[in-house]
Amino acid sequence: MNIKTRRIFLGKITAVAALLPRLELFAQQAPAEDTSSPSASKDVLRRMGGEHHTLNGIHYIAGTGANDGYPKEDHMLVSDPFEKHVTRTMEALKKSVERAGSTMDDIIHLQVFICLPLADGTSMPTGKARFDAHKAPYETLNNIYKTYFSSGKAPSPACRAFEWIPGDSLIEIVGTAKVVNSAAPVVDK
Repeated sequence: MNIKTRRIFLGKITAVAALLPRLELFAQQAPAEDTSSPSASKDVLRRMGGEHHTLNGIHYIAGTGANDGYPKEDHMLVSDPFEKHVTRTMEALKKSVERAGSTMDDIIHLQVFICLPLADGTSMPTGKARFDAHKAPYETLNNIYKTYFSSGKAPSPACRAFEWIPGDSLIEIVGTAKVVNSAAPVVDK
């Protein structure tokens, strides 16, 4: 990383750090919405922290990865097989949309982020080797992905490759689903 890139990165981090205390003040001043009563709104605004949320009949899936919904002692590592990362991420996605009152076939849009399981000190491949390194997990993802949807119902995901994804996951999914059963709980934790 050159010095200019480091300065830009540190400048952005400093700006975010300066903004966070102000956001906390606003969060403390906002009145809490009562969702426990039957007359309360079925739509719950998203809280800071990235939880999934439902608003106006749309369930927003915020960064679902392979370790979501699992205790720390059962967390996966980047060294675990990519297939297991994909399966656990898709299971977490399925649980999230079902808790919101949807099914996998009600998913409108998905963005899928994948990364390579690079260990410390291992450099990122370059050129054609980099393309080939990302192609294998992409094909694996597609083979597992299509098994979670009815025939012809799988949304075409936008897929992007990154060098790193937070949470020791090799895959992360973001998306939206329409809520078809509003009687179901709308908050996913």
